[in-house]
Amino acid sequence: MLAQRDAVTNALEDAVSDFGRHLRAERDVSPHTLRAYLGDLKDLIGYAADIGVTEPAGLDVSLLRAWLARQHALGRSRATLARRTAAVRAFTRHLHRGGQLSDDPGLLLGTPKRQRDLPDVLTRDEAARLLDTMDTQGPLGLRDLAVLEMLYATGVRVSELCGFDIDDLDTGRGTVRVLGKGGRERTVPVGEPAARAVQDWLRAGRPALATDGSGPALFLGARGGRLHPTTARRIVHARISEVGEVPDLSPHGLRHSAATHLLEGGADLRSVQEILGHASLQTTQLYTHVSAERLKQVHRQAHPRGAQSD
Repeated sequence: MLAQRDAVTNALEDAVSDFGRHLRAERDVSPHTLRAYLGDLKDLIGYAADIGVTEPAGLDVSLLRAWLARQHALGRSRATLARRTAAVRAFTRHLHRGGQLSDDPGLLLGTPKRQRDLPDVLTRDEAARLLDTMDTQGPLGLRDLAVLEMLYATGVRVSELCGFDIDDLDTGRGTVRVLGKGGRERTVPVGEPAARAVQDWLRAGRPALATDGSGPALFLGARGGRLHPTTARRIVHARISEVGEVPDLSPHGLRHSAATHLLEGGADLRSVQEILGHASLQTTQLYTHVSAERLKQVHRQAHPRGAQSD
């Protein structure tokens, strides 16, 4: 039985390794997605080995459904189940196209509905209080203000912000060049307060931290290297904690806030989609629900019969 399990594991591991090479070379998926998919498939081939499946061709719909049912029984979240279903579908499609499966069983799998919780966001007043009262003394103070201003002004992801080079910011046009997911490039407007904060950082903050190894990075860590996303997250949490009565948010919370305030201010969905770098308009539509929920809260609090409204 042990020899049989080793054969199964090796056969499926070869197929998964080939799929990983395909994802890297042809689909240009992010490192995070690649790790998640390969981790999901490693769990799948372990399950297949336990029930004696010996070849990739043994991955039929019954086995796949049984594996997903086991994930559900183990308490996996709907988001995890949806991702694992997507990983399996992509894998079986690859096997089918490569001739290792006569039919594609992934087509018969249902998609678990992901729970879309409304993200926490700042109000306009909270955002203003956060950015207008920040202590900006010293190089790190100037950097922190520029980081938060840019996150809120542009709605970029924290990884995108940390990837900025000095030349990406065009102060004359009031824009910044953003390299997003999948290597997609977009141009995002930058408001005057954010542009001014970055200029102050470049003039009086960055030179104090820069070293020979700083390169063209726009934002630097305390030792002069390119700012790391983990450090940027700590900055956001620390700075928000200094402001009273403001919910603790991550950089992604500032991205949510930017999107919500754009829509509340009258921006159309397509424009917000372009600013945020969403591949699908469906992702951007989440923020319409955020705005609607905020309006409902205001109505309940302000209207004489608002408590009965839905």
